[in-house]
Amino acid sequence: MVGEAVISSHRGVNRVIGGFVKVCEAEGVEMIGIVSSGAGAAAAATDEAFDHYCKEICEGIAKVKGRIDGVLLCLHGAMTTVTRTDPDADIVREVRRIVGKKMPIVLGLDYHGNLDGETLKHCDALFGYHYSPHTDMGETGERAARCLVRMLRGEIKPVMAIAKPGVMVPSIFSATNLHPLADIVAESLELPKRFPGLIDVTVFAGFSYADVPNCGFSVVAVTDGDRALADRIVNGLSDTIHGLRHQLYKDNLVLGMKEGVALALRKSNSASKPIVLLEHADRLNDSTHLLHELFRQNAPKAFVPYLWDPKAAEAAIKAGVGADVEIMAGGHSSDRAGGPVKLKGKVLFAGEKEFTSTGPVGRGRKVRLGPMAVIDAGGIIVSVTSNAETALDEDCFTQFGFKSEDFPIILLRSKTHFRAVYEKVAEEILIVDTPDYGPADLTTLPYKHVPKDRVFPFTDTP
Repeated sequence: MVGEAVISSHRGVNRVIGGFVKVCEAEGVEMIGIVSSGAGAAAAATDEAFDHYCKEICEGIAKVKGRIDGVLLCLHGAMTTVTRTDPDADIVREVRRIVGKKMPIVLGLDYHGNLDGETLKHCDALFGYHYSPHTDMGETGERAARCLVRMLRGEIKPVMAIAKPGVMVPSIFSATNLHPLADIVAESLELPKRFPGLIDVTVFAGFSYADVPNCGFSVVAVTDGDRALADRIVNGLSDTIHGLRHQLYKDNLVLGMKEGVALALRKSNSASKPIVLLEHADRLNDSTHLLHELFRQNAPKAFVPYLWDPKAAEAAIKAGVGADVEIMAGGHSSDRAGGPVKLKGKVLFAGEKEFTSTGPVGRGRKVRLGPMAVIDAGGIIVSVTSNAETALDEDCFTQFGFKSEDFPIILLRSKTHFRAVYEKVAEEILIVDTPDYGPADLTTLPYKHVPKDRVFPFTDTP
């Protein structure tokens, strides 16, 4: 989306740009939308896609340069392309080139951003999500926008510092309600209350499935002109993270496939709430490893939302609601996705589906599942979608007349965001490793750019 649509489509939405809009409107700041686009975590973006959007951003800013006083940028922080290992930093550098040295540039970034000093060099301040699940995306945008407004009023002159502890963890262990990470984040939020001049501290977990030199945890502090304070804060937290590296890497929480499904079936017999099976290694919402295992172990009843397969959805829609079908679905994105699984049963829903998300992570966002179907395959309810979407809340149930509490087992493909809802919904969450592209054991991945001689878990130095 471009222009005014960037602003209007994010108003009231829990996204960074939504936070930009909220503060700017409250402060009477005139906004000019340039462009907004996004995609999920998958393979590297093409260089052509990067060139297109970088050009659109820079040309859009160049056109309004004489009318603006500052720039708010919402980037992820862990994007890669075929040839670029830090394209987010490249965008910031190009924007700086366009607007010159004096115009303020403030960033809002994802908690999973991979950072180093290069990004800091070209902006005046940056702010990341504090939490994963990302319930504070909008609030992060508000922090960034408030900083820019205060800069324009001459109230503050931000300076920044960054430190990297040399620690990487898989996404499932980056949930900020897991200890000791929860304690580290809590400390980072308390520090600005204790130190005058400390504007903000962000602990970035990094995105460990990007093979880049700056992968892993980083800590960024923003102060009002006090570089020594910023250095002291980030170095202290970085040392804490490094010291707790073994506790942060919770490989003891991960189960094998047969073991995980068997345990879920056993526990569900006496549980008062659903058991959640988490197929965390899936990257494209079409992995079928645990769905295959549920059928192999004769699970009597389970719910499996949002299996991505446009062709299977089309076949079920063609058959129609009430029809008995036998459809091969899922497992098509790669040879690691588990292969198609046979869904033999009755079509309960068939057609287009679009709604507004009600969950704490995506509240206010339009969810477009596209043409889709819900199939009852012998007690295992599977929704098959044309658009890839992750089930983060209970909308996947309520939009089709179901209740989560009616299912003894729920199979999700997510990393951390599901926890915002399902830690309350579930009796227990069982994390299961599968042979997909996002394993829990990072040492099994063929990194080329990560400095393994300086980063845990590849190297363990005091």
